Amino acid sequence: MLRFWPALALCLALAPAAQAQGAGAPMNLGPPPAQASKAIAKQAPPAKATLDAATAVAKANAYFNANLTMVADFVQLSADGRRTDGKLYVQRPGRLRFEYARPATLEIIADGTSVAIRDRKLATQDVYFIGQTPLKFLLKDRIDLARDTAILDVKSDERSVAILVEDKATFGGTSRIRLVFDSASFGLKQWTITDPQGYETLVSLSNIDLVRKPEAGLFKINNERFD
Repeated sequence: MLRFWPALALCLALAPAAQAQGAGAPMNLGPPPAQASKAIAKQAPPAKATLDAATAVAKANAYFNANLTMVADFVQLSADGRRTDGKLYVQRPGRLRFEYARPATLEIIADGTSVAIRDRKLATQDVYFIGQTPLKFLLKDRIDLARDTAILDVKSDERSVAILVEDKATFGGTSRIRLVFDSASFGLKQWTITDPQGYETLVSLSNIDLVRKPEAGLFKINNERFD
């Protein structure tokens, strides 16, 4: 069941198009070096400095601690290549719901103490303590990535900031989580979880609402028998 833990990270890349000259066309030597340097200086925007690791982690902590609620659409890519989508609801501390759109039959609900993974098709429900899950630190009242996890790597560019953390206390062993934020707004865009078996799950977020408060009933774990 560990491969079903939802995960986040949005990888954006921009590849400039190259334009080739046609065969037989006269070679364009361009302006003299001094003029070319001036033209480049005029056209090229200044390179944006990347964030140092400490600043990036501080910004991530500030983002999480300033936003106690979240409602968003998500798209999940599982290790076996399956793509599913649905709605994510978060109410910190401790409450979370991944509501998968049909034909998926899965629900993941955290009620503040436990996390239930419920499969309507298989008529099963597995319940874990929040402390056993790889996302437990994202559901805490106050989040401090450096205190709650081991930070393995921080990378940033003009589009995104990626923070790779490791949690050795999850069910089954060590999990790694790669969080990716937008460089401009520092909003969370995506994450990837690598579970103890090496399975990766990636979830991308869109239509994020940090104002709307989810209904309390969304985080109730149903312990009734399946029909």
